[in-house]
Amino acid sequence: MNFQQQLTFNLGRNPAYQEFRAGACDPATAAVRLIAYYLPQFHPIPQNDAWWGRGFTEWTNVTRAVPRFVGHYQPHLPSELGFYDLRLPDILRQQAEIARNYGIHGFCFHHYWFAGQTLLETPIRNLLANPDIDLPFCINWANENWTRTWSGDARQILIQQSHSAEDDIAFARSIEPMLRDRRYITVGGRPLVMLYRPSLLPDAAATLLRWREHFARVGIADPYFVMVQAFDDHDPRRYNFDAAAEFPPHKLGWGSPNLTPDIRKFDPIYRGALKSYDRMALNAMEVETPEYRLLRGVCPSWDNDARRPGSGTVLVGSSPEKYAAWLDWTTRKMVAEAPSDERIVFANAWNEWAEGAHLEPDRHFGYAYLEATAKVLSGQATHANALGGLRDSGLHPDQITRVAKLKTRLKQLRVRG
Repeated sequence: MNFQQQLTFNLGRNPAYQEFRAGACDPATAAVRLIAYYLPQFHPIPQNDAWWGRGFTEWTNVTRAVPRFVGHYQPHLPSELGFYDLRLPDILRQQAEIARNYGIHGFCFHHYWFAGQTLLETPIRNLLANPDIDLPFCINWANENWTRTWSGDARQILIQQSHSAEDDIAFARSIEPMLRDRRYITVGGRPLVMLYRPSLLPDAAATLLRWREHFARVGIADPYFVMVQAFDDHDPRRYNFDAAAEFPPHKLGWGSPNLTPDIRKFDPIYRGALKSYDRMALNAMEVETPEYRLLRGVCPSWDNDARRPGSGTVLVGSSPEKYAAWLDWTTRKMVAEAPSDERIVFANAWNEWAEGAHLEPDRHFGYAYLEATAKVLSGQATHANALGGLRDSGLHPDQITRVAKLKTRLKQLRVRG
């Protein structure tokens, strides 16, 4: 297959393509609450105009992608909703309707707050201003610097994140309207608040204590604080968080062998990294139940070449069927591990189009990944019919946990010996 043939195939319908199906799954009947991470960078803001060019949105990155090698699915282009603008509240309303139709409980909005300044807050403001939009939601504070990472210079800071005791209280005050909203997602009546990188705080445990005291003073239930497992920071007990959440490919996908030497390139200077989707899913299945609460995660696919042309990381081999196998295993695992209100699974993501990680329908697969989601959440998919080729280790997913436990036991015996 040459470049033009690959591009033509990518712009057409995949054999797995699915049309919209009404009433696919009622979230209220699902065994777990599936929450999809949500990127709000689909509307222009003055800061992005200055940093990346007038009118920049995430679509600017998405539309410059091309296939770099045989079998490379790029570009990822939207279908039903088109190249939407999140300044329009009706877009969020349509997204909520689609997500709910396929069993998704709600969205976790990435939230950008810098010492009192917010960026990309328009979708949340639209949601709060339109109480008729039926969308459970929570936030993930992305508490790190914005840099020129996409252009290859992570050292150049665009806007810096600073932390102080005063900022802790200011942040808590700023999110009060969200936590008071009837649609805000709770765990045991406690609003779920996520923090992306607690290690960047001077003292994350002290920050959480300030937040808990503040919300108690203003009459808001003690939040259920969740940290993201990323950058080798995995244990929430270190900071007194209530739980940790997986955010694949973080923790699960980066360490697998690089498949790049095995590909036939269209771009002779392509220098991206290719990883196995199968291996990442199986890595997730090897994670034993920890002593702390772990909210497990899945992702339909991953490919950030749109953001880093010619040098992105691609998870090779994703399909709706393989994603269904991973989600099915994860759903069963959460039912076995957690009490009912903590049976939460995070999906990365609803609309990370420039990272090739989106449940939102596209032109190539249509609603196939959402259909796979609905079938798992409604109990119509099982390991037997959803495995879809997850054969990297040659093991059935039901065997993965037993093997992991055996490895741990052997290590313990060696230490004792």
